[in-house]
Amino acid sequence: MMSELFSYGFFGGPSSTLNSTCPSFVTGETVCLPPVKIPFYFSLRQNIFDGIPDTHIALAAPVLAYWLLSFVFYCLDLSGWRWLDKYRIHESEEVKSRNLATPWEVARAVLLQHVTQTVLGFAWLIESPEISVARCQSEMVALGGTLVWVVRYVLGEETGMKFLELRGPGMTHWLYWWGIPVAQMLFALFIVDTWQYFLHRLMHTNKYLYKKIHSVHHRLYVPYAFGALYNHPLEGFLLDSVGAAFAERLSHLSVRQTIFLFAFSTCKTVDDHCGYSLPFDPFQMMSGNNADYHDIHHQVIGIKSNFSQPFFVHWDVLLGTRMTRKDIQERREKVKKT
Repeated sequence: MMSELFSYGFFGGPSSTLNSTCPSFVTGETVCLPPVKIPFYFSLRQNIFDGIPDTHIALAAPVLAYWLLSFVFYCLDLSGWRWLDKYRIHESEEVKSRNLATPWEVARAVLLQHVTQTVLGFAWLIESPEISVARCQSEMVALGGTLVWVVRYVLGEETGMKFLELRGPGMTHWLYWWGIPVAQMLFALFIVDTWQYFLHRLMHTNKYLYKKIHSVHHRLYVPYAFGALYNHPLEGFLLDSVGAAFAERLSHLSVRQTIFLFAFSTCKTVDDHCGYSLPFDPFQMMSGNNADYHDIHHQVIGIKSNFSQPFFVHWDVLLGTRMTRKDIQERREKVKKT
């Protein structure tokens, strides 16, 4: 059955049937597309692992990612490798001497947040509809119809039809498998950053919220990996769990995209608190919002700056709350001169 479906070259409208010939991309009201080509990242299995719903994987992925990546950095802390010294933002002993929360208090708070976000996820996430070639075909036909309308409107009837004959099938395939999923993911990252920036900033500017809620996280003056989600329970729920849930829903992510979003966001958050400025760390290479950037926020001099997290720095730049190591050095030089 699968090979038969792949052999078809025609995707009709809602009332049409599959056909193996297609003289043009648009024939009357019919959209014609080449055979479905499944990209390497997509599996036609209903669930990635037999017997385990993808929604359960979406809830387990961030928890596993958190503790596994934290363990990697914990091993680095214990390694004693001298070549790591130049990459440490602080000396390891500072964690013990300057932080006000014990490792057990941190672990207990993180476990509580993981339980909370998992319970929320069970109530929030929805099972995927049936995954099949037929569904992909139907969705690509609908997308092709939208593309036809947009191209005709923008380029005009004659030019638009020529463009569609030449580029229509390939563009539809690219949009369906790459363009739209990537745009959805970037939009989800933007929502997470926006939610966290403004709520995080509010928790610093409002004295009551800072004293009663956000100050818990700042008991870690020197951040470390498995303390990334050391928060007041209400902050963990609002800042992290609710923000991720809104990003998933507003971006219309599939469950498998949600697995990636949750795991990736968690890894980025852990990395931002790892205490190392590593030039070969992929999470630190993706943007200026990295461990060193967030470490400034945890220091007294930068506590009113660098609210952006976890992905990019655009809100800090646009709203004037960005602070760099160069800014810190310039401030210290001014103090010396006075």
